Amino acid sequence: MTIEYQERAIDRHFAAFICRHSAAAGPLIDLFPLLVSLASSAVGKGHICLNLADIEGQTVMADNRAFLLPRFDALVELLKRSPAVSFPGGPHRPLVLDSSGRLYLYRYWLYEQELGRILLHKAGTAFGNIDESLLRDGLARLFPESVDTKIDRQKEAAVVAMHRQFCVISGGPGTGKTSTVVRILALLIEQDNAPKQRIAMAAPTGKAAARLKTSINDIKHSLDCSDEVKSAIPDDVVTIHRLLGTLSGSSRFRYSARNPLPFDTVIIDEASMVALPLMSLLVTALKPAARLILLGDRDQLASVDAGSVLGDICKAGAENPHSPLGSSLVMLEKNYRFQAGSGIAEISRAVNGGFEKESLELLKSRASDIIWQKLPPREELKNALTKKVVEGYQSYLFAESVSDALALFDQFRVLCALREGAYGVSGLNQTVESILACKGLIRPAGPFYRGRPLLVTVNNYAMRLFNGDTGILFPDPEQGGSLRAFFPAPDGGVRSIAPERLPLHETAFAITIHKSQGSEFDRVLMILPPVDSDILTRELLYTGITRAKKSVEIWANEEIFCAAVRKKTTRNSGFTF
Repeated sequence: MTIEYQERAIDRHFAAFICRHSAAAGPLIDLFPLLVSLASSAVGKGHICLNLADIEGQTVMADNRAFLLPRFDALVELLKRSPAVSFPGGPHRPLVLDSSGRLYLYRYWLYEQELGRILLHKAGTAFGNIDESLLRDGLARLFPESVDTKIDRQKEAAVVAMHRQFCVISGGPGTGKTSTVVRILALLIEQDNAPKQRIAMAAPTGKAAARLKTSINDIKHSLDCSDEVKSAIPDDVVTIHRLLGTLSGSSRFRYSARNPLPFDTVIIDEASMVALPLMSLLVTALKPAARLILLGDRDQLASVDAGSVLGDICKAGAENPHSPLGSSLVMLEKNYRFQAGSGIAEISRAVNGGFEKESLELLKSRASDIIWQKLPPREELKNALTKKVVEGYQSYLFAESVSDALALFDQFRVLCALREGAYGVSGLNQTVESILACKGLIRPAGPFYRGRPLLVTVNNYAMRLFNGDTGILFPDPEQGGSLRAFFPAPDGGVRSIAPERLPLHETAFAITIHKSQGSEFDRVLMILPPVDSDILTRELLYTGITRAKKSVEIWANEEIFCAAVRKKTTRNSGFTF
């Protein structure tokens, strides 16, 4: 088998640096730079390590040269001869080779080790100061009995979260993860030691944090508990970076193992989006006795950066249900958003399971909430999109107030897999702008025009704008009708910023499925490219489909859709929970 390796500049320079300072020895020395480069490249592809077993005996094409790699044992011996390679428990060196033949960059090996050690300890540690009588009373009120036993999974999650230092609550959209954690907050506050409890809630992006805050405010008022408890339920949600305390001009954080976070309970939403480095830094910054609760959908896309931490935790817990980690994991199954047999629920289940034939049949079933259309050729794309785009976006463009415009904009979104090309974010945003301009709905004479939707692509703490935040350019009556960039505010209102002061951003008529994580839209139009790509996987389809609350329309060629359903994302790691 031949592996086509597209070496990045950073991989090449890293390998050259390592070889200048500590080259390998022996007859296979010429292969050492390639192995170092492959280890660096693996991290860039989302893996935590390079598995030598995956590349042994393979022919690697790099820089127009063919490298025939030896068998596993020879690769291991080559790496052992290098003074740049250490082993677990050995001296501090740039690379680490473990006993299973996994080659790590040292930093990622350390992240993995620290995260695994702390989570295992917390999973096996119980709280001994729980007032069981108060807890039983709270559980009876907040989780009333039902004939549907699956609802008891929420109560089970609450029991686990109250008694253990570590709890993972995973489930698909609409399974009640947020409502469960709000009830857990009420149970915590009802305990005798409630006044001493310090609780923090965070999410990977500003938009996800804002959604969690809104959900908590909506849910807590309906709880069967006292007004005093309701008012004490915290609703301040921040990004994980802000929780840890970003230091200006530094990659480090204010809080760490040496300066722990001052919280007794930390809750992280959308945990599937959190990469290994950030999750490790967060966990090591917890107080030794702090409670950690992770919420997320293990079947969604993994983080953009290296690692699939939530997926690894859930897999290990499911494989060992009676282990401390397995006992800390609760899977919510009952869906409260979709009715039984709904098209969205059925196709998301089939896609997630990799059932290619069933997924395609459901896609073509003409269910009321699923629409399929063969992908139109590039020259016909604009005409094919016109009706959908006008129907989807005209309501917010006709809105008289910015609050109405923001709400109406979230009723519809175009999602795509790629960033570039006619079927990617860049091309589709241009096409949508052209359609709306031709219909007289927008006047894009420059970069700033009335109705332009914005997606912030960086974190800017000074302006309180974060990667993933969505806003709209709209006339401000308080500023004489001049254009301002409006964003939803944490208190439910809106806040505005002069367009010239905006941090890095892009037009958001169409966004990638990756960027849509943590969002929900009434209707979704998902467009897949005409050519297969490594990024097209069942996790990508599942994530895009489950962004829709009422209906999803998929434009794709059958072979591309089926290939994506067959393809499951795998990320190498050495977690031994």
